Amino acid sequence: MTPDELRQLQAPWKEKFRLSSDAAQATLSAKGVVDVERVACRIHESEPQARTAGLHPMAGGDGTDACAAEMLLEALVGCAGVTFAAVSTAMGLTIEDAQMLVEGDLDFRGTLGIDRSVPVGFTEIRVQFEIKSDATDETLSKAVELAERYCVVAQTLKSVQSSWKRS
Repeated sequence: MTPDELRQLQAPWKEKFRLSSDAAQATLSAKGVVDVERVACRIHESEPQARTAGLHPMAGGDGTDACAAEMLLEALVGCAGVTFAAVSTAMGLTIEDAQMLVEGDLDFRGTLGIDRSVPVGFTEIRVQFEIKSDATDETLSKAVELAERYCVVAQTLKSVQSSWKRS
């Protein structure tokens, strides 16, 4: 996709939202069915496939179900990756390859209620882009900065720290 094609694709939406802030409002949702017996939740996606969220092995799970915390990191990879692609396209960058690693630190003592002084959830989340491109370091830094700025999941989490390196 070229920068012009991206602008053309997004232009009607941008204009609509400029004219009516109400038109820009959306409620996104996900559906799931709680399985109390298995201590799991089956998540229904827009496709016929579904994943089941269950206990992480460090919280007593057997590893057959997905960990919701890992799914959150996957959502961040997906959102930040798509946003980086859109930003790179809009900037007219040539990206030969871009890979991402998202890591989140958590202490299971918090989620298991072992120590109330230990936070429940991630204490830090890191997004690492590995980029192969002929763009300047300054330009790539700007693209990653904009990807973080416009990534819905990253902005929701607020504790995300993005960086990049050449591959």
